[in-house]
Amino acid sequence: MPDLSFQVTGAEAGARGLVPLLYFKLRITHVPAEERIAAVILRTQIQLEPMRRAYALGEKERLGELFGTPERWGQTLRNKLWTHVDISVPPFAGAIEVRLPVPCTYDVNVLAAKYFYALEGGEISLRFLFSGTIFHATKAGRLQVQQISWERECGYVMPVQTWRDLMEQFFPKSAWIYLQRDVFDRLYAYKRRHGLPTWEDAVGRLLTAAEMKEEAPV
Repeated sequence: MPDLSFQVTGAEAGARGLVPLLYFKLRITHVPAEERIAAVILRTQIQLEPMRRAYALGEKERLGELFGTPERWGQTLRNKLWTHVDISVPPFAGAIEVRLPVPCTYDVNVLAAKYFYALEGGEISLRFLFSGTIFHATKAGRLQVQQISWERECGYVMPVQTWRDLMEQFFPKSAWIYLQRDVFDRLYAYKRRHGLPTWEDAVGRLLTAAEMKEEAPV
């Protein structure tokens, strides 16, 4: 019976596309090598492994929303689901390299984006869990179907800069924020009322007023 093993060998930002995409290079090796695989329907779950790196003081402060205060991290710093990816692997024998396309978002309401944005540098530890279906032919030429063994997984360490480069490519020198419609309407009305030309002017004016109020003597 076919025995597949998996190794993530790299990651790169997608050069073009309607949405930001990270491409992970996945090497699939088959034993015995002389037996040809007709196809694989591959399902991949990608998890974040936040406990596998150290964090600077500023990172700890920003990650409080995800994991609480650092003294609680012994209980809260656990693997977090990032995403699922499904692909079809073409016929091969021995080994093949395919790409896993992972859509990314700059919406920091989403757990993965919030985690990535909080990091100042270094690397992100990822865990890839594989499942799916293998189609292969017997020596007699009959097509057989086999499930990928449930314990198949691998790790990969991705530089934080890879994600930052992707976001800079799609959102140069900017960030993205999601607002409920009623809050947006209030901000839009404020912008019009004060004749402010840009959203940055509107938000900046509100922040300045709030900071001055906080610093004012009681």
